[in-house]
Amino acid sequence: MTIIDKFMRQHSLTEDEYLELLQHWQDGDVVKRLSEEAVKLRKQHYGDKVFTRGLIEFTNYCRNNCYYCGIRRDNRNIGRYRLDCGEILECCRDGYALGYRTFVLQGGEDPYYTDSRMAEIIREIKKNFPDCAVTLSIGEKSYESYKLFREAGADRYLLRHETADDSLYSSLHPDEMKLETRRQCLYDLKKLGYQVGAGFMVGPPGQKLEHLAKDLVFLQELHPQMVGIGPFIPHHDTVYADKEAGSVELTLFLLSVVRIMLPKVMLPATTALGTMDPVGREKGLNAGANVVMPNLSPVKNRKMYELYDNKICTGEEAAECRGCLGMRVEAAGYRLVEERGDALE
Repeated sequence: MTIIDKFMRQHSLTEDEYLELLQHWQDGDVVKRLSEEAVKLRKQHYGDKVFTRGLIEFTNYCRNNCYYCGIRRDNRNIGRYRLDCGEILECCRDGYALGYRTFVLQGGEDPYYTDSRMAEIIREIKKNFPDCAVTLSIGEKSYESYKLFREAGADRYLLRHETADDSLYSSLHPDEMKLETRRQCLYDLKKLGYQVGAGFMVGPPGQKLEHLAKDLVFLQELHPQMVGIGPFIPHHDTVYADKEAGSVELTLFLLSVVRIMLPKVMLPATTALGTMDPVGREKGLNAGANVVMPNLSPVKNRKMYELYDNKICTGEEAAECRGCLGMRVEAAGYRLVEERGDALE
């Protein structure tokens, strides 16, 4: 029995076996088999539905100095901004009118947004839009902070682990940031009952297939409800400005692998995929993804939330974003739905 057959049958492998599987990422026949199985599984559990997450990038201040990130603390070449509660609610109103039933509050780790301030924002969103889910993506916090946000009404939390390898993690982050802390945060979030999202970059400097095998094992152990995978894209104001971007093809291969490993997972076709390839998000859907994340942030702020270069959709109004995505999703053979889109497990 080949490693492909074994994976298709049992949906889980050891680290060494995942490494063997990854060796086939450029094999057209293997890619086809895995993508077909991934699409079959997502249709089995979610039909032809594609769920939307209305993204609100509410602050680009960040206390961290991650080496690959355009909004890192030491980048003095960008304008900084913060949205207040009223501005965030206005973004939600626009999104609700367009059919979005999940709002994602994403930002740098900004000390201005104290725990009490974040809790108040969450409560206001839930009061005004009780049928909607609130997802947070605001980085590493204490167990007590996560508990407060959960009690205020937060439903989900996105915290990409970036890489499950300690040495690679250390090469991408300053000394004060530790992979052990990131992992503990993810397990704290699970304990508190959040729908948890993890994920990793594909192709950052120094990454090897061995590192990706570790990522897959970690996801297998964590069993998150959401997984975000996107190609590394360099930013001109970082030390990686001249480095090569990650591979779209390898990213798509990994999307299929994750869908097969976690059949009921919520799996985005990311903006980074669409930035790297004009039809990257459509390809993501046809590799097993079932989520898209249109931008609800004010247009005047979008270009300032630049994690990487050439990010798409920075000049579109929310309605334009929704219309464009709807056509792209339909072209791929699926349909956008006006649902919260909770994971089935």
